[in-house]
Amino acid sequence: MHRLRYAEPVLTWYAEHARDLPWRRPDTSPWAVLVSEIMLQQTPVARVLPVYDAWLTRWPTAAALAAEPSGEAVRAWGRLGYPRRALNLHASARAIVERHDGEVPSEYDDLRALPGVGAYTAAAVASFAYGRRHAVLDTNVRRVLARLVTGVEYPPKTQTAAEARLAESLLPLEPTLAARWAVAVMELGALVCTARTPRCADCPLSADCTWRIAGKPAYDGPPRRGQSYAGTDRQCRGRLLAVLRHSSGPVGKAALDDVWDDARQRERALSALVEDGLIDPMEDGRYALPG
Repeated sequence: MHRLRYAEPVLTWYAEHARDLPWRRPDTSPWAVLVSEIMLQQTPVARVLPVYDAWLTRWPTAAALAAEPSGEAVRAWGRLGYPRRALNLHASARAIVERHDGEVPSEYDDLRALPGVGAYTAAAVASFAYGRRHAVLDTNVRRVLARLVTGVEYPPKTQTAAEARLAESLLPLEPTLAARWAVAVMELGALVCTARTPRCADCPLSADCTWRIAGKPAYDGPPRRGQSYAGTDRQCRGRLLAVLRHSSGPVGKAALDDVWDDARQRERALSALVEDGLIDPMEDGRYALPG
């Protein structure tokens, strides 16, 4: 199809414009790649960088993290949000030690079997850490391909089988080249083919872009609503969890009550944190990070 027609200009652009991100450097370990991919889920690069650096300084290997209580992973996660990812990463570290002698597996199916590792993350780690040939479809890639080939401004809200087939059809056949294409088209979506203000004049695929050629028709699908945060249960859970992250030990219920006025919402959020395994209730009525 258009494998090299699209790949060559994107790879040339990437060689000149790629950001110098620590998880892309040649000496990055597969464990560091896995950590970066989990942290980058729904979280901007700028917020991830300081936490990523501190995390790998403390836990440079899966075995180092696996040796710690899961609560320490939650504490170190800080304000990245979606803290279940910290528990999943800790559980993955233990699984890597138990099943793979401490080495992050290179095969897609083995990666997919790790706790909290979905199809995207498994493909990304296999590709970026081991140079394997996989279609890596994140939000940025899906948007680039939707505009380039399908001619629509935004991809469907949920990934479709047709998108996966399209991505696979554009993947260079040589594994190392395919891995570089995967990260290059992702970077193109992050820096140039952005959601709100695409810079088509700077895009190496502009001449071939179906959406641009059609006059950039406006999106006419279901409403695209941004996620609110202020006042939500998610914000409440974050406040409650922050109390424990900043405490050297278990805390009483009053300390949690002080950080959120709406008692009904607070109790609902606290129950959700306990159910998710992010907070452990103690027999004496206090609460702690998981041990």
